[in-house]
Amino acid sequence: MNTRKRIEREDISIDLSCFDAGKEVKEFHVIIQATNPHLPYTRQLESILSAYEDIRVKELDGAKAVFKRYFLSDAANQAADIYAIAADGSDCALSVVQQAPLNGTKIALWAYLQTHVVVKANPSGLFEVSHGVYRHLWNGSAHNLAANSEYQTRLLFNEYIMQLVQEGCTLADNCIRTWFFVNDVDLNYGGVVRARNQTFFTQGLTRDTHFISSTGIGGRQADPNVLSQMDNYAIDGIRTEQVKYLYAPSHLNRTSDYGVSFERGTYVDYGDRRHVFISGTASINNKGEVVHTGDIVNQTRRMWENVEALLKEADCTFDDLGQMIVYLRDTADYQIVKAMYEERFPTHPYIIVHAPVCRPGWLIEMECMGAKPINNTSFAPF
Repeated sequence: MNTRKRIEREDISIDLSCFDAGKEVKEFHVIIQATNPHLPYTRQLESILSAYEDIRVKELDGAKAVFKRYFLSDAANQAADIYAIAADGSDCALSVVQQAPLNGTKIALWAYLQTHVVVKANPSGLFEVSHGVYRHLWNGSAHNLAANSEYQTRLLFNEYIMQLVQEGCTLADNCIRTWFFVNDVDLNYGGVVRARNQTFFTQGLTRDTHFISSTGIGGRQADPNVLSQMDNYAIDGIRTEQVKYLYAPSHLNRTSDYGVSFERGTYVDYGDRRHVFISGTASINNKGEVVHTGDIVNQTRRMWENVEALLKEADCTFDDLGQMIVYLRDTADYQIVKAMYEERFPTHPYIIVHAPVCRPGWLIEMECMGAKPINNTSFAPF
């Protein structure tokens, strides 16, 4: 079951969810946001790091971080401090992206943690999180400086495919989730799409087999020459029949209908739990059209409706979610969207950041992760 808690401290807000299937591994999502915009960046960072360590020790049953993402307002001037901390020995895969928290502060943190797992950095460059028969392989902030977004994305995939080979895995059989952060998404997303389409075709990923759940969204790295940055997640030890893909055809069309290649959502079954991953989802209908053009309130409602339909296909609801990330194109829409989320999801961990969606007509997009208990003796427990 999922339990949630909000903790308010001086200059800090902490949203915490805990999934406990009654087995060995508990899972936690923590979103920590600075709340005092008058503090300088270094003070906001110190407050978030202090709150994270305090809550990890006191609230999270000795859980270990398996993935962290920092959301920054100005990566060029802020990311170096994050990487300096990580240089002393990052405890997990680390993602750092400029997507400004829209409460007016400079930094926020999403951390995903689990109990009774072993976390280590592998020679491949991927972080391994192991428990039982499964190895979960995470990576964050992969990037290069090729000539344009298409070439950068091709090289990202080429490197990742080789990393998976080193781990005895393949893109088609083991990768569950990717994230692409695109510097100037209106200009450079097309190159990301072309590279992804071509890579998937060469790897045997088609409409008739499957794609991979993904978010492609505006976001930038500290170096402005990085046009495409990738995070990714794969599982070794998984069997084909444990992974299912979500379509919700009453609400959404296949992404390949308009020339892109990702799955709307994916769920993975273990013996004791189901994980669900919802890709970046916007206000779209099953013909691939933007719905409620220019209307942030109704786009938000339609987006929720689409996500709800995907979750239903996985036999899940919003109550099964551990976290939500909300992306806004126009910062002026923040107060409206914040009020809507507070009314509907007062205890869910979520964050709203500035990140234009891949189609200009979409004012808002969200992604989410969740878990629910199941009992399937055909599969090994998580």
